[in-house]
Amino acid sequence: MTLTLQPEFAPAEAVARIAAASRRKQQPQSSGDLVSLAMGEPDFDTPAHVTEAANASLRAGRTHYSPLLGELALREALAEKLSGITPASPADILVTQGGTAGLAASILAIVNPGDRVVIPDPTYSLYADLVSMAGGVVDPVPLADDLHWDLDRLGAALAGAKLFVFCNPVNPTGIVHSREELEALARMLEGTPTLVISDEAYSDLDYTGRPFTSAIAVDGLRDRTIYCQTFSKSYAMTGWRVGYLWGPRPLITSAARIHNTFNGSVNTVAQDAALAAVRHGDADIARMRAAYERRREIMRTGLAAIPGLTLSAPEGAFYQFPRYDLDIPSADLVAKLVEFGVAVRPGAEFGAHGEHHLRLSYAASEEAIETGVVRLGEGLAALRRS
Repeated sequence: MTLTLQPEFAPAEAVARIAAASRRKQQPQSSGDLVSLAMGEPDFDTPAHVTEAANASLRAGRTHYSPLLGELALREALAEKLSGITPASPADILVTQGGTAGLAASILAIVNPGDRVVIPDPTYSLYADLVSMAGGVVDPVPLADDLHWDLDRLGAALAGAKLFVFCNPVNPTGIVHSREELEALARMLEGTPTLVISDEAYSDLDYTGRPFTSAIAVDGLRDRTIYCQTFSKSYAMTGWRVGYLWGPRPLITSAARIHNTFNGSVNTVAQDAALAAVRHGDADIARMRAAYERRREIMRTGLAAIPGLTLSAPEGAFYQFPRYDLDIPSADLVAKLVEFGVAVRPGAEFGAHGEHHLRLSYAASEEAIETGVVRLGEGLAALRRS
């Protein structure tokens, strides 16, 4: 009997680039006696009227392929929604397989091997993974002490950059970038070919009391920016996987080519559910935002009582990003805290300058927040004594 050996498999270089660059780790959900404050996911169920729209779509037999750009009715509704920010045409909107696929399509449509891409540090770690996948060079720019952009450092880094990618409100810090900051960014980019991706997944979760400013509302940014949005956070639709892009038509056409190749069209039923959310979901957003504001205060009060923590001042999204004073890398600290029954995310996951921070999500229930923060305090106290 002759045995045939399988050829040795070597992953594509893109896999190796992502593996080398990625800081992302799968974090646990609450289970058993473990309380998770690690998940960036609303604990609310999707609103009932949205789920019923999906059920009605199924009953109507809407189970066939959708247009590659997305259902026209949904794109029209999104264009109308965006018209409060900037004139928008349905032809310039691409419905994507969640916000992550929109980010992937945008970055892969823009970045060539060797292109330099500027990102804040810390920030959402997917950006660096996608730039590495494309063969680009990530140029992380440390934030200022208040976790807003260090405008001098940012301006220097942007010179000659192909792309700047940021989120607003910010994951992991909860900072909301103001109109003044965005206008400063526009001045830095004036007369340059540098493009921008503005990930505004948390734009409905702004607690500053001032009107939220989108990048595409700012002269000097609008014509160079891809606006990336998702239904996951505002409407508690994480599992439905629906997002969308808007931007200058050449950029959207290029992103659509990538998205259509990777993903094809988004499923019709999920788009019908998303349409119901756009048309009738304002009250749901307001209800959940009010709950997050309460939870933010519960978490902040609890964290303020823990020695050795320096609290951030979150203005949006649903994250706290405190700094701790123990001489332990954040990944090791997170692993030790699980032994005390609480899961959080290490600040270093979001960039080298996130080290010695923890990211805690107050998208969890009030009970989970209270219990988790107590356990965090107990764990830090025990580690300080050891």
